[in-house]
Amino acid sequence: MNKSLIEVSRAFGIKTDGVPCGNGHINSTFFADKDGEPYILQLINTNVFKKPDDIMNNMCKVTEHIKAKILKSGGDIDREVVSILKTNDGKLFYTSEEGKVFRSYKFIKDSVTIDGNATPEEFCQAGVGFGRFQNQLVDFPAGELAEIIEKFHDTPSRLSNFKKAMQADKYDRVKSCEDVIEYILKYENEADIVVKGIANGDIPLRVTHNDTKLNNILFDKKTREALCVIDLDTVMPGSLLYDFGDAIRYGASTAAEDEKDLDKVMIDLKLFEGFTFGFASQLKDSITKSEAELLAFSSKLLTYELVVRFLEDYLAGDVYFKTDNLEHNLVRARNQMKICQDIDSKLNEMNRIVKDILK
Repeated sequence: MNKSLIEVSRAFGIKTDGVPCGNGHINSTFFADKDGEPYILQLINTNVFKKPDDIMNNMCKVTEHIKAKILKSGGDIDREVVSILKTNDGKLFYTSEEGKVFRSYKFIKDSVTIDGNATPEEFCQAGVGFGRFQNQLVDFPAGELAEIIEKFHDTPSRLSNFKKAMQADKYDRVKSCEDVIEYILKYENEADIVVKGIANGDIPLRVTHNDTKLNNILFDKKTREALCVIDLDTVMPGSLLYDFGDAIRYGASTAAEDEKDLDKVMIDLKLFEGFTFGFASQLKDSITKSEAELLAFSSKLLTYELVVRFLEDYLAGDVYFKTDNLEHNLVRARNQMKICQDIDSKLNEMNRIVKDILK
């Protein structure tokens, strides 16, 4: 075990042998123990998250609010919310002598994550988990949270960055992706719908998770019911439409983001219906009319945003997303464009499903 882990273990009053756990791509995670109870020790990637104090302050505020709700309803705070372990001197994270930033939290026993494809029942439970997260925080003043990633889901800002990369055409790639450029420009009038709605008050500002993938829900090992939401690094102010739309974009797709055979790429309406049912079951009393009307559309908007981001990165020389080949980001952009096109063809049915569920 390296020197940093020994130092950090002492700072938190835990023990760890440096055995890694999980399969996260950003932070490094290790099993730990405190007084016979399992804990997690995590090295925060400060190349990605440059303000760990903001992240941990956001996380602390949100989890404490959720704990109060769970206690009031007679739930189990040891299983239904992430519990942060403070250092021996009461801090939310520890910076080692080498300048590495660590945090620790309680391991939730008898829980599992689901990687890969979900069944409609599993995806429904994911909807329950993310919907409950939203509902538990419906009365939390989102404006008190720090913005972890500036303009993360500001689609017009993303579009502006894309246009700059297109005009610069630094790597002479515009000619190879004219079909995607044409699609992006065709629908740019839809890019500001949610941002404008938040600005004028039509869409409420809420606490959002911003990484609503299936494997960011812990499920009970036996019942397979959703326990709690994890990976709270990107919790910040936004719209529940961002969380819903991105969950559908990623989880209801029939193929991976970089599938080249576009005949395999579409939205599975059974998965869409399952997630929507679970999500809405937790929010029927708090979702607004404007949010409900845009719920199905948000899945297109968040997918469109990824088309823009993938193509911008392709034109800029692949500086943000990790790539395996020169056309990887172009393949991703066309893949997400196909999902957008499929959503367009199914949007009336998706709106009907939402309307029926929210009756």
